[in-house]
Amino acid sequence: MGTSRKGTSKGTPASKHAQNEDGSDTLLGLVLETLDEAKALDVTSIDLAGKSSIADHMVISTGRSNRHVGAIADQLVKKLKQATDFGAKVEGLPHCDWVLIDGGDVIVHIFRPEVREFYNLEKMWTADRPDERVAM
Repeated sequence: MGTSRKGTSKGTPASKHAQNEDGSDTLLGLVLETLDEAKALDVTSIDLAGKSSIADHMVISTGRSNRHVGAIADQLVKKLKQATDFGAKVEGLPHCDWVLIDGGDVIVHIFRPEVREFYNLEKMWTADRPDERVAM
């Protein structure tokens, strides 16, 4: 099983992200590279610019099991702690069905496959806003 990346920022590989004024592209690159190294599955990056003020990007990924979800989260938290002054806030590690990592400009969700399918965050966050819909 390999990883699949859908919707990575501007179609560039994670290691090629240039830093913008607030560093969110660099942070996104670090997150995507770490998820790839940890063998996270079905990695999706969603650009939140103009959709929400909570972050610039949301990354959604899947782990094969609770143990894999926890290992991916641990590895990502360690990398974020090394790379940033603030580290990251983490929710959901005890059960590892769904771990949320708030890295500031990038929010990361790591799911078990069944939990990801149930919540279907991609559908919610990639839908057009009401004012963006085209009237027919």
